[in-house]
Amino acid sequence: MKKYSILSMLIALLISTSCSDFLDIPPVGAVDEAALVANKNGIEMGLSGMYSLLYAVNFADFAAPLSNYQYGDVMGGQANKGSAAADQSTFSQLEQYVITIDNGYLSSKWNSVYNGVFRANTMLSLAENIKDELSATPGESGLDRYTEVTAQAYFMRAFWHFEGVKVFGSAIPYVGTEEFALGVNPLVSNIDASGNYIYIWDKVVADAKKAYETLPEVWPTNAGYVNKWAAASLLAKIYVYWSSPYNGKNGNADHWSDAKTILENIIANGKDAKGQKYKLSDEYATLYQAGESDWTGESIFDIQHAISGTQTNTNVVNGSSHIGMTGKLGVGGWGFYQPSYEMVNSYIVNDKGLPLLDGSYRNQEPLSHLVAGKTEIVTDLDVYTDPRIDISLGRYGTPYLDYEVPYTIDGWIREYANGGPYLNKKQIPSKADRGSLSVATSATSSAKNFHLIRYADVLLWYAEALIETGNPQEAGKYINQVRTRAANSYVKAVKGWDEDHSSCDMSPATSEYVLDDLVNGKKDVDAAANYRIGLYPDSQFASKDGALNALRFERHIELALEGHRWFDLVRWGIAKDELTGFITYEKQYLGKYEPCVYNEKWVTLPIPNSQIITMEGLLVQSENWK
Repeated sequence: MKKYSILSMLIALLISTSCSDFLDIPPVGAVDEAALVANKNGIEMGLSGMYSLLYAVNFADFAAPLSNYQYGDVMGGQANKGSAAADQSTFSQLEQYVITIDNGYLSSKWNSVYNGVFRANTMLSLAENIKDELSATPGESGLDRYTEVTAQAYFMRAFWHFEGVKVFGSAIPYVGTEEFALGVNPLVSNIDASGNYIYIWDKVVADAKKAYETLPEVWPTNAGYVNKWAAASLLAKIYVYWSSPYNGKNGNADHWSDAKTILENIIANGKDAKGQKYKLSDEYATLYQAGESDWTGESIFDIQHAISGTQTNTNVVNGSSHIGMTGKLGVGGWGFYQPSYEMVNSYIVNDKGLPLLDGSYRNQEPLSHLVAGKTEIVTDLDVYTDPRIDISLGRYGTPYLDYEVPYTIDGWIREYANGGPYLNKKQIPSKADRGSLSVATSATSSAKNFHLIRYADVLLWYAEALIETGNPQEAGKYINQVRTRAANSYVKAVKGWDEDHSSCDMSPATSEYVLDDLVNGKKDVDAAANYRIGLYPDSQFASKDGALNALRFERHIELALEGHRWFDLVRWGIAKDELTGFITYEKQYLGKYEPCVYNEKWVTLPIPNSQIITMEGLLVQSENWK
């Protein structure tokens, strides 16, 4: 087992970049390392180092970003890998469900999880080393500094372990204070002396509870730190997952009432770290606009991005240029992460502005297609869709942020036959955003935060808890709250290209398209396409099945391309059916899906074989992958 000195642990926490709402951090070599151990400044720098792991700051981190786009979105059928077919074959294996125990992306994710756990444990160890000094020091929140520091570390230890549970299942090593003190890294078994799996739900819950009980509500100076209500939301999310079906021992314990109680408290009393009561952002579009998205009242736990700093990769969540377009953004991009045909069709609505819950969107032709013999893509903008569609993703014929109106694959799509006709958008900065950056940029360098947990999540989890505890009728109120907000913004028309496509005018224009707002009983004009949205009638929530159908679809489109879909499908126990339907539809247009089959046992992913070998018998492969 490997031992760590306090000095080596602290150095491991330090990073050489800065660009968040947290502290500016100098390069390691610019400080007296020995002094850091004996000085409270070391705690402050280490704390920022703990938060820094939320970013994809290293080139290799694109295999394990907290956006989880490879897992939640691509494996969940909301997006295709995109790029060239031959690029990143290990990623293609996840996309096409050819999953093996030696997949390199899974190894990166595992390492990311336990690096996060290590940093949280390091902070707890460092704080304990100077506990008396920290306890006697007033913190910024009114608590003593020891409590402030350790509460954040407990949150992060819960968060990272839970990230591992979501991906690999609950029979993974839990590295707590006692284990860490032994110097493990993390040579902790996932089986007991009798060979039975050790499931870690209760330990993760205990850490989240500790954070919930001890974190302050408000941070007067460092508003980017997690607060009491972020911990409450994380705890509720863990209870929701623990209660969900899965199979085997990975879930299906009844903690719906626990989740419901916490969520009720959050809805009634929760506030962000600046003291603002949680609420839905006034407009859906604002959630994805730099300078607007941070403090709308909806952010609960964000990866904080800023437009200042000394390094390019500290203001990206996916790592450098990986999900950027190939040239149209003004910088290079690799072209990964294209919304799927099925995802786009999921936004089609009926005459009441409601989604096609019967799945009939899979019977319709794609809304966009490549013109035969040309490089142009055309989109049927007459079809009525939910207005969130063109905020969440890029369609040809509608404005792509403030860049242009895409019409040809050149500079936008690297390989049409491998990715299809749609573009990712939520995580891409606007031209104005990138222009304001004070450092050289990559394709996704941005000042807009990435939302790991937002208030819409809380409302939809609460609706789910109501359904599962026998009150589906009440759940409809919270689902319709989310839909009501969705009616408040839509993409407007612009003048677009001149006849010879020599220039694209992005100034506002009149158009024949409308937002048919059935929520508020009006029609808004000059839309980029036809949009329509309405509220579910009470009859939708007369039964548990009807309520769950609406709840699940609302999560699908409200949280689209935010890294959640696959995790939702597997915890609901419907991954095989839904992903089989996705494959059946998608393979009509992308041949790579023709041989794909999704196994119903794949409710978690395999523990990397390299870790099992390294652990020399202490770590056993999960039950679904033996």
